Formats: sequence, C-alpha cells, structure tokens
Amino acid sequence: MPDDTDLVSVRYMVDDVDAAIAFYTKHLGFTLSMSAAPAFADVARGQLRLLLSGPTSSAGRPMPDGTVPSPGGWNRIHLIVGDIAAEVDRLRAAGVTFRNDIVTGPGGQQILLEDPAGNVVELFQPAGK
Repeated sequence: MPDDTDLVSVRYMVDDVDAAIAFYTKHLGFTLSMSAAPAFADVARGQLRLLLSGPTSSAGRPMPDGTVPSPGGWNRIHLIVGDIAAEVDRLRAAGVTFRNDIVTGPGGQQILLEDPAGNVVELFQPAGK
C-alpha cells in the first residue's frame, strides 16, 4: 500500500461494514487493507483509500445537536472505466442497483450506482475512450 500521504481518502458511512467490504472488493476492484468489522474497514483502489464506517464506529457518533451520521446522499467517489457499457452490463448481472442510466456529456459518459448502504459511486468513461 502506498504511503498514506500519497492517498486520497474518502469516508463513507455504511449500515453493514461486511456487506460494504464484499461490495467494493467483489464488484469494483478494491482490496481490503484493514477490517475492524462491524465498526470500520479500510479498502483501497489505486491511490483511493475508502474508509467504511459503520454505526458503531467513532465516525458514527451523534453530533452535538443530535444528528446521527448516515449513508446515502449525492456526494460520490468517481471511478474511471474503459468500457462503461460493459461495466454496467457486468454489474447489473450481479444485481447492483443503479440510480440512472448512462448519460453522455461533453466530457464523456457517466452512470451512478449504489453500494449496499445507498452511497453513490460514479462510473465515468472519458470522451474519446
């Protein structure tokens, strides 16, 4: 694993750390770096370190106003793929949930899928690839 200062880290709140580990390692090519399930896990893909924090993790503790961190929303990690149509076919066949269909813009094509907790992952194929 690269030096931690070379990594880009993102934290996702998840409902089930083991289900999140399985999703990211099985479907999206991440490797498990560390697991303290059911509270926390650390998975990586290239220079991306994804911290998976369950409800019992320190990141899951309520805020001073009582708000409890939860999964979902619209912020997302962005993974570049070489053939978006093939990736979508592969993931749909595996039962992965998508929020939309492939959309095309000036920079390329993208689609949004959800991990088991409802966190968003964007697959992106740059234009001309």
